Amino acid sequence: MPSSKGFSRRKEERSKEIFAVGDIVEGLLERREFARGVPAGRLLREWPQVVGDRLAAVSVPARLEGGTLVVRADSGPWGAQVGFLAEEIRRKANARLGREVVLRVQVVVGLKGARESSKPL
Repeated sequence: MPSSKGFSRRKEERSKEIFAVGDIVEGLLERREFARGVPAGRLLREWPQVVGDRLAAVSVPARLEGGTLVVRADSGPWGAQVGFLAEEIRRKANARLGREVVLRVQVVVGLKGARESSKPL
C-alpha cells in the first residue's frame, strides 16, 4: 500500500469500535500535517471578506507558510494595490482566523488571471 510523506504505515490493528465522524476529524486536526492547512483553506474561502469583492476578483491567497501569506495578483497594478494594502490584509486575515497566523504578506503577479492560473493554497 502506498504511503504519503509525513505519514507512516499503520502500526496498530484497525478497531471494530464505532466513532463519530466529528471525533475523527477533530483528532486529525490535532495532527500537525492537517492542522497547518486549516488557516490557509479558511483564508481562501473568506478571501472576499478579507480584501473586498473587487480585489478578491483579481487576487487569490496562493500559499500560507511560515507566517508568510503569498497573494497572487492578476497584474502589476493589482499586485501594487495588494502590496499597498499588505498590512491591512495581514490584520484582517488574522482577525478572520482569530489568531496571529499571518506575519507578513508577499505579492506575486501571475501570468494569467489570478483565479485561473493559481492553484490556491
